[in-house]
Amino acid sequence: MKLIEYPDAEMMMIDLANVLAGELEQCLLSHDRASFAVPGGTTPGPIFDVLCGAKHIDWARVDVMLTDERRVPEDHERSNTRLIRERLLVDAAAAAHYVNYIPEDDAGLATKADALRPHLPVSVMLLGMGADMHTASIFPNSPDLDHALTTDQPLAFVQPPDGLEPRVTLSANVLKGAMSRHIVIKGADKRAALEAAQKVSPQEAPIAAVLAGSTVHWAEG
Repeated sequence: MKLIEYPDAEMMMIDLANVLAGELEQCLLSHDRASFAVPGGTTPGPIFDVLCGAKHIDWARVDVMLTDERRVPEDHERSNTRLIRERLLVDAAAAAHYVNYIPEDDAGLATKADALRPHLPVSVMLLGMGADMHTASIFPNSPDLDHALTTDQPLAFVQPPDGLEPRVTLSANVLKGAMSRHIVIKGADKRAALEAAQKVSPQEAPIAAVLAGSTVHWAEG
């Protein structure tokens, strides 16, 4: 794991957006297409705001996917898909192809997984981390934790321990297989969680499953 500290969050978001843009551009120099996995939530929005205007990227050759999503309609206020449609898949990045792997029902997961496989391994991945040390939708204390951590399938259904909407997540196998992986976190609480995660198992801290080989970007606030 490589840790990069920034003097403030604004600088971190701009610098990280530029790093991601550079990696996507570099990938496209040697591959026909690049896959780009991103999280939802509040943290990555400013990164998307910078990245979407990167006109030097051939966005028509980029396949964008979420690292996880709530099983809610796309226009729902808690939808990650809504977030990236409003803040990432706009401006120059509107030309990107969105890979929607959210099944309409439980029976559709295998079909969506098959459609996702041609986009793997993920070329460039951005992850977040909660103060509880979850990443994507792989949560400690979830009844689906072991399955999400160990399945060979690219997707997993997860019921979060908070009892809110069930989710679909990229499995730990897919997260670990990314060609380039960045984790972005803010605040003293998440820095403490990161340090704790390095000392325990993925069952206690799912983020621990992907720290090896990752670059972690942190700012105080």
